[in-house]
Amino acid sequence: MPDAVVVIPARWASSRFPGKVLAPLGGRPLLLHACRGAARAERADAVLVATDDERVRDVAQAAGFDAVMTSPDHASGTDRVAEAVAERSEEIVVGLQADEPFIDPRDIDALIDCLARSEAPLATLALPLREPSAYADANTVKVVMTAGGRALYFSRSPIPYHRPAGGDLPTVPTPPPAPVVMVHVGVYAWRRAALLAFSAMPPSPLERAEGLEQLRALEAGWEIRVLTAHGTPCGVDTPEDLRRAEARLSTLDGRNP
Repeated sequence: MPDAVVVIPARWASSRFPGKVLAPLGGRPLLLHACRGAARAERADAVLVATDDERVRDVAQAAGFDAVMTSPDHASGTDRVAEAVAERSEEIVVGLQADEPFIDPRDIDALIDCLARSEAPLATLALPLREPSAYADANTVKVVMTAGGRALYFSRSPIPYHRPAGGDLPTVPTPPPAPVVMVHVGVYAWRRAALLAFSAMPPSPLERAEGLEQLRALEAGWEIRVLTAHGTPCGVDTPEDLRRAEARLSTLDGRNP
């Protein structure tokens, strides 16, 4: 099994929720929930926090996690992850956002195993659509793929389009019967060389149009493997999201993730 590291990019600035990575969730900074989940992955050899703020670094290190300072000018978390591993030796790099407090360690293990047993340069996660209203929501990224799990396209648009048998095309899109629609979960495993090459590439036309950086890889002809997630992520982008995460945490019978 090749060596693998989980890198958690954790910038301080956030347009909707500044300092969210250190916002308290269940009495513990949000960042540390992601760190602890990553540390429980059996296939990961190390967990590393990559940040642009000394406050974040200090919290991570005080909790026993390695942390490195990175440039404050990165356009994306992926670029921050790439900088953090530029001088490291692990062959597989998992990028996990600091605002994913409920990551299932089995998903990290599955992503690492996928790259260890295939030639794909990167892999990611998806879940079947659970809320029909999210089908037309541009904040919910959908992915279509082959029967073998290779990504064909990611979009904020409702894909695949559901055309009912007979009649006119519906003005308001409705999702096809489950489980056809898959929702992307933004956790990636990369081959280190592929990550560094990707970070050096300019944004692609489709990436710019959709605001989805994974389309840069598809436009370059790269294979992206898509695995069905075991867990149900709960990304935190706003204070309201944090309140929902707090409610979810309270249902775990005191077992912090």
